[in-house]
Amino acid sequence: MNVVLKDLRAFWVLDSRANPALEVWAFVEKNGKVFNGSFIVPSGASTGEFEALELRDSGKEFHGKGLNKAIQSVYYIRDHFFNTIVDDLFLFDKKLLDLDGTDNKSKLGANAILGVSMSVAKALANSFDMPFFKFLTLLTGSKDYYLPVPFMNIINGGVHADNKLDFQEFMICPVFFDSFSDALKAGSEIYNSLKKILKKEGYSISVGDEGGFAPNFSTPFQACEYIIKAIDDSGYNDRVLLALDVAASSMFDNSKNLYKYQDSFISSDDLMKIYDDLLLKYPIISIEDPFAEEDWDSWIKFTKKYGNKINIVGDDLFVTNVQRLSKGIKLQASNSILIKLNQIGTLTETINAINLAKENGFSSIISHRSGETEDNTISHIATNVGYSIKTGAPARSERNSKYNELRRIEEFYNIGFVGERVLGKFYEDRVVSRNI
Repeated sequence: MNVVLKDLRAFWVLDSRANPALEVWAFVEKNGKVFNGSFIVPSGASTGEFEALELRDSGKEFHGKGLNKAIQSVYYIRDHFFNTIVDDLFLFDKKLLDLDGTDNKSKLGANAILGVSMSVAKALANSFDMPFFKFLTLLTGSKDYYLPVPFMNIINGGVHADNKLDFQEFMICPVFFDSFSDALKAGSEIYNSLKKILKKEGYSISVGDEGGFAPNFSTPFQACEYIIKAIDDSGYNDRVLLALDVAASSMFDNSKNLYKYQDSFISSDDLMKIYDDLLLKYPIISIEDPFAEEDWDSWIKFTKKYGNKINIVGDDLFVTNVQRLSKGIKLQASNSILIKLNQIGTLTETINAINLAKENGFSSIISHRSGETEDNTISHIATNVGYSIKTGAPARSERNSKYNELRRIEEFYNIGFVGERVLGKFYEDRVVSRNI
């Protein structure tokens, strides 16, 4: 029996930065019964140049971040697709893209399009009486479900914090545990150990956008040292790895073709030497956006050197876009992609990027945005993909909503933790010998 779209509702709610976020509800009919699904669209602070366009009003309301235009787009979509069959999500999303007709979704807005795409998908899942992570198998083909390794941002810098750190995120990755709950417990204990250490030594324990602490550290080495102290104090030495999100595009000066680091301008080779030193000294298993989004030569050089030793993650580089990912695969410019739904604007385009990455030996890290909400859909996507999830510190409810949903999935569906499976190929180099 066909499932048809009967209604869409759209309105604004507040995100974690006190800005409006678009919430969309879809209502579909199947066998005479109506089912619904909803999704709240997040928003990023550190955004790639090639991301799809988030439609905002640019007026006085909400300091230019109002959503009246995006809400109007949702109702335009509703009127256009009323009583349309939506069983085939790939076809429905294609029709959404055709209705917009632009390369970057600037007519209807990526937030409006994604809100519709995701809410319809979740309504479909409900019509099949399936948890969303299982429903996604119809799109991904993945039947081996694992709870993902959490990449927890416990020290914030860059545009996410008001401090001197140039690098944006310093994360812990509790990898070597038997269950997701044990990994989450370790993350919580390390986070609170770090809080005690910072407070004892007179540093601020205020937090940044993603729940991590924002002490006025001056170098990435200092941040890593304090995280290692917190890991050791918690008794998890060699069971928890580190990850960085440099967000190097925000450090790059196009006019000088140089990177700003500690109030000086340095070359990409100089920046790479900093990574050399960090990798030698600390158990860093993943570096995201080590270079700017158009500095392809540096990405290629870095991947050639470290591609079999760490995750080299493209966020701004790829923006969940299959065209840019295809280029990166061809050039061997990375070995991993960060997946953000609102970078590209539809669920099936996101799935296409995940599938392309998997086919070419790239890992996919499912990610939140800095402007987040209580919506926990990405927990289901990460469970289906079975690799890792990046959703901030184990603090602030908009972050913990994702971790808590993963706990529910673990509790009610008895799904195992992917653990060291995802980073096993790096285990000997990065944990035992730390020999780069």
